[in-house]
Amino acid sequence: MRRVRTDGPHVPRWFGAWLGLSGQAPETDEAGHRHATWLELFLDLIFVYALAAVVARLGSDPTPSPTAVLAVIGLFVVIQWAWVGQVFYDTRFDPDDALHRLLVLVALVGAGAMTLGVDEVPESVLLPVGYLIVRGVLLLLYLRARPTSPMARLVTTIYLIGFGSGWLIWFVSLTLPAERRPTLWVVAMVIELATPWVGARWLNRWPVDNRHLPERIGQFTIIVLGSALASLLFAVPDHPPPHMILTAAMAFLIPAAVWWVYTTFVTTRLLQNRLRGGQAYSYLHIPLGGALLLLGWALGQVVRLVDDNAARLPLELRLLLGASMVVWTACGLALYWLWTRPSAARLAIAAYGVVSVSLITATVHQPRLMLSLLSLAVVGYAVLLSRRLSRAGKEANTPEG
Repeated sequence: MRRVRTDGPHVPRWFGAWLGLSGQAPETDEAGHRHATWLELFLDLIFVYALAAVVARLGSDPTPSPTAVLAVIGLFVVIQWAWVGQVFYDTRFDPDDALHRLLVLVALVGAGAMTLGVDEVPESVLLPVGYLIVRGVLLLLYLRARPTSPMARLVTTIYLIGFGSGWLIWFVSLTLPAERRPTLWVVAMVIELATPWVGARWLNRWPVDNRHLPERIGQFTIIVLGSALASLLFAVPDHPPPHMILTAAMAFLIPAAVWWVYTTFVTTRLLQNRLRGGQAYSYLHIPLGGALLLLGWALGQVVRLVDDNAARLPLELRLLLGASMVVWTACGLALYWLWTRPSAARLAIAAYGVVSVSLITATVHQPRLMLSLLSLAVVGYAVLLSRRLSRAGKEANTPEG
């Protein structure tokens, strides 16, 4: 995969020298593989708080309305898409000079505005203004990269047209009454999300970095899992009695099993040579990440209900818990399908995960019993699938002949 450094506008050399930046490409390891830069990791920090703000909109009511859940899902898509845009730029263009750093720091300010605006959307303009800043910086970065090569001009043209159209719609939404803004936001997001698919024929000619992209998307998935764990830990009371410690430990097994399966899949590098433009891989992580965010909140509510000695779990909470687990399982199967057609054994494992989770959340009403059974089922699913993935990884990486 070819990466290039931008030859567009730069800050004056004296200014870069004054900042202590000579203008260099991100470092690689001994094998020449590109890893996340310190700037990329710094950008990730603000999205930790953004995800926390998104899930906080559900509050502490264990019976969330469908409207509240849909609002959280929509906000999550906006937050993740703002982050993903920068990742796809970084996977093809590698400048780490003063101007690039300053522009990304401006984008970080925009991400901060989005975080502050999540709680008051759509009345507050902080979220759309923050999004305009983040995506506006991305458009400037693509304009800067455009003169690099004929292939760069082709790729940047696709992004500039599609993302630029979405940016204009977000901008126009600021002129409308608050209650009408979300309609334009949905239209803008549809256009932006469709852009990489419409331009896939041309974008696939310049494949993404098959090490850097999975690493970065994996890091965001870990951030989402961290948010899920935070929802769980905050539900544990101060000075918890032994039975609450045991309950929290049982709940912890579920995100731990998710982490185990996900990292096993990523480290096998089954999709390393099949990412192409990265569209399918990155888009599958949108419902996957949203499911994990809602899973953490739902587990926290179950722990709270155990602490309150509740006799039954609300139907809404059980549905949300079961749906989030089923979506996670389905996304895992779809990611596997990008590599090869699933075998009967792989399909059977997925069926076990979906059926066991669905039966438990649908039929078991007692909080502690449901949590115990669900933890055991998910851990069993993780063990079966991890063994299967490890075996597939060894077979895929064994030289033929």
